[in-house]
Amino acid sequence: MSFNQNLSHFLSQSDAVGQILFGLLLLMSVTSWYFIAVKAWQGRLARRRSNQFLSEFWNAASLDEVAQSLHQHRDEEPFSHLTYHAINASRHHAKHGTQRLQEAGSAGEFLTRAIRRVIDEETAKLEWGLTVLASVASTAPFIGLFGTVWGVYHALIGIGQSGQGSLEQIAGPVGEALIMTGLGLAVAIPAVLAYNDCVRSNRVLLAQLDAFAHDLFAFLTTGSAIEPSAAPANPAQKLTLVSVGAE
Repeated sequence: MSFNQNLSHFLSQSDAVGQILFGLLLLMSVTSWYFIAVKAWQGRLARRRSNQFLSEFWNAASLDEVAQSLHQHRDEEPFSHLTYHAINASRHHAKHGTQRLQEAGSAGEFLTRAIRRVIDEETAKLEWGLTVLASVASTAPFIGLFGTVWGVYHALIGIGQSGQGSLEQIAGPVGEALIMTGLGLAVAIPAVLAYNDCVRSNRVLLAQLDAFAHDLFAFLTTGSAIEPSAAPANPAQKLTLVSVGAE
């Protein structure tokens, strides 16, 4: 008898509890594969866009050029998001100073808070879906095991009531009940592998983002400063890059 026939026979002989457990495992499998596919697609897209932005950033002639490029077009990826908000924070503090409690402190402290806020946002985005994968990976084997125990119990009860206790009569129902354990493992293993891969990828990306944040912070606070240009007639004031040593 094939696996599909065993599974069909097991489900037809199961009560409501066994069928609910099977449906729960099926739902967990579909959900985990959805997050696996979405996270894989998002990760590949983010890596490609991040590499493209970093290449454009380090090849730009000035920070003003980067700011103008981000103002015209900004992808939803961590590095451009961080750069955009860091430049805006530096420009805002240079223009308005400390008028509110949110802006208290030096320009470096205000910029540090802005960078930390963006990194926290990006961390939350990267961790989206990981809780589901971890939950599926940790609970699916036990749900499958419970389904097996429940199936074996009912199989033995049925055999005892029929009065037929031969090995042939026991092996079939018990073997079919073990299908639930296999299903639980089949649901959990992909979720475990995907979770570990996502955690590793997120750790590498966040380390790169943190290193880039240090470079960006140093560039904005010590290497150069963003100040409004001396052309107030233009409502869309262009930012000019002024060397700190020239101030």
